[in-house]
Amino acid sequence: MSMQDTLADMFTRIRNGQMAGKTGVSMPSSKQKVELARVLADEGFLAGFNVDDEGVKATLTVDLRYYEGRPVIREIKRSSRPGLRRYEGKETLPKVQGGLGVAIISTSKGLMTDREARKAGIGGEVLCTIF
Repeated sequence: MSMQDTLADMFTRIRNGQMAGKTGVSMPSSKQKVELARVLADEGFLAGFNVDDEGVKATLTVDLRYYEGRPVIREIKRSSRPGLRRYEGKETLPKVQGGLGVAIISTSKGLMTDREARKAGIGGEVLCTIF
């Protein structure tokens, strides 16, 4: 059976890994997942990531980050999903927790945070919110 929403699967693996206290989680890789992991690592939500191209299918390993024994990511939610896409213009991009969190936006210039998209003056698909 094929997986319909691969990003939701990625978020679930991250949540489950944090609840279990794991240092990292692995998943099938894709360009969008690698780019999302890059944005999360740049924002300080992940300790890092690694793509292993050996074998038939590439594997993405995400290193989870903790602060004083608690996960840095408190909540990660999928906003736009395959059954209901959510697009926002540059004026209506969401602010997560009054600016404390981050919304990841898929734009014509690649994946970026809501702050970067506002600065660039472009909107796009709101993939997820994190805080």
